Order: sequence, then C-alpha cells, then structure tokens
Amino acid sequence: RKRTMPFGQIVIGPPGSGKTVYCHGMQQYLTALKRQVCVVNLDPANDNLPYQCQINIFGLITLEDVIEAEKLGPNGGLIYALEYLEKNMNWLKDRLDAYKDHYFVFDCPGQVELYTHHNSVRNIVQQLQKWNFRVTSVMLVDSLVCTQITNYISAVLLALTTMLQLELPHVNVLSKIDVLRNTQLDYNLDFYTEVQDPARLIQYLNRDRFSKKFRKLNEAICELAQDFSLVHFFTLNIEDKESVTKLVQFIDKSNGYVFGGLTEANDSIMTVNATEKDWEYNKYMDTQEKYDINEEDADEMDMENPNLSEIMSEEVRKFNVDSLDK
Repeated sequence: RKRTMPFGQIVIGPPGSGKTVYCHGMQQYLTALKRQVCVVNLDPANDNLPYQCQINIFGLITLEDVIEAEKLGPNGGLIYALEYLEKNMNWLKDRLDAYKDHYFVFDCPGQVELYTHHNSVRNIVQQLQKWNFRVTSVMLVDSLVCTQITNYISAVLLALTTMLQLELPHVNVLSKIDVLRNTQLDYNLDFYTEVQDPARLIQYLNRDRFSKKFRKLNEAICELAQDFSLVHFFTLNIEDKESVTKLVQFIDKSNGYVFGGLTEANDSIMTVNATEKDWEYNKYMDTQEKYDINEEDADEMDMENPNLSEIMSEEVRKFNVDSLDK
C-alpha cells in the first residue's frame, strides 16, 4: 500500500532543555530503525547544529538579519522570524514535499511564549495538519526542575498551557534524567512524573517568608494543575537506548504511526495491544533505582523491611497471573 501521510514530532521546550541534542539522538535512533528521517530546523537563532539538517529556516530568515534590519532584541526577533515563516509557508511546503515518505522531526525555538500564548507556532502546526501531517508535540523540560518545587510547578503550568494552546497529541518529557543521579528529592520520582496530588506541594511553597505572602495564589495554582489533571511526564536519557525506545513507542501511538500509516501493510494495528505493559510504579522505580535517586530513603526502607521488594514483586506476579487467567 502506498504511504499516504507523513508523521513526525514538533520538539519544543524552554532553553537548555536539550531540544537540539534530542533531535540529534532521535535522528540516529530512528535511522537505526530503518526510518527515513528529515530533521527540520525552525530555530532562526540556532546556527550550531550537530545533526544532519535537511531543511533549515536559515534559508529563509535568520535572527541575526532580523535584529540588524528591524532593530529588535533577541525575543522580539524570534517572534518576528516565526511570524515571517507563518506568512511564507509555501517556502516550507516546497521543501517538505521533497522528502516524501520521510519521518519529520521539527526542532523549534526555545522561547516559551511562542507556545503558551503567541499564535504563530499554533498557526504553523495547524497548516501542517491541513497538509495531512500527523504530528505529536514533544515538550522537553530539564529534570533538574524536580529539585526545586517552585521550578517544578512552573514546568507543570508551562506544559499545561502549551497543551491547551497547541491542541496536538502531546508528550511531556523530563529530559536529562541522568543529571539526577545520586540526588535526594522530596518525593519519589513517580510523584513528579504522574503529577500526583499537587496540593501536597503547598507546604514547600509556603515555608519561607516571601512565598507565604502568596499562599492563596500558590493554592490556586496547585488546584488548577490538579483540576485539569492532564500533565504527565516521561523520563528520558537520550543516550540510553531503552529510555528512547519507550518514549518513541508512546509517540508512535499518539500520532498514529504505530497503526501502519507509513508501512507497506497495516498489520501492525493488530499487534499494538500485544506490546509489553508496564506498571507505572515499576517503570519509574526502575529509573529511580538506575540513577540512585533517593537512594538514602530506599536504604532506610530496606532496613525497616528487608523483604519489601520481594513482597511487592510477588504481589505484582500474582496480579499478572490472575489477569491472564481471567
């Protein structure tokens, strides 16, 4: 069967979250899977690209030229450049059409207001959808936000706002999870990935004199995140094949690639539900143990109940056996 629609990822996130490194690693990983990959750089300020860039916005406009010609600062220049691209989408379409049957990875700028309340990126994405593109927005956030409650709440709000603004299948990612190695967090890792009960964070937000002034605001922010209950984070170490594989599997499900849109036969749709299922607790506890996150707490728990891990493993095994029997 002929391939009918292109799939891809819109890679977004604040500065320093690892978007360009992610695109490079994703290009290498997907190429190893025998996918034809086209990486599109939509950041007019990024002239240091480690990956092979098939389509580059530098062929249309650069931030340096905008700043010099329009006398704008870096932030205003980025907004101007994306608005310029929005008005010249035929330039992009001509180049995308040259890579039929490719999987696309769009490397976007790191200015967060482009995704939270400015409409250019949203309009560009909507135009891609009109061209029959099936894309997932992948938002990267540095895992270090988990070490500071205020930064973590900001990341949750940023993710929530972006999800509502772009209106795409969306995946939030705590990138560079390996930087948390040997780190003590206030809660286990699954609390941050699942955004469990944000109201529990209020006690940390109100523990200093400055934050206490905004007690009601802090409570309202946590309630907002809890009421929407949309935000969930995957963890990622782009150099870890297993970590990348789990993320790609989820992205492929979210944009429909897994259902055979780019394959010669659509038999993959019959095997989607046959893929390995992982308990959320086990999945993130494995990551936590791998990077020795909250290792001291785990040691204390083992001393209190040295057979706890064996007990939990046995309970999980029994549940799986019972489920199979049913």
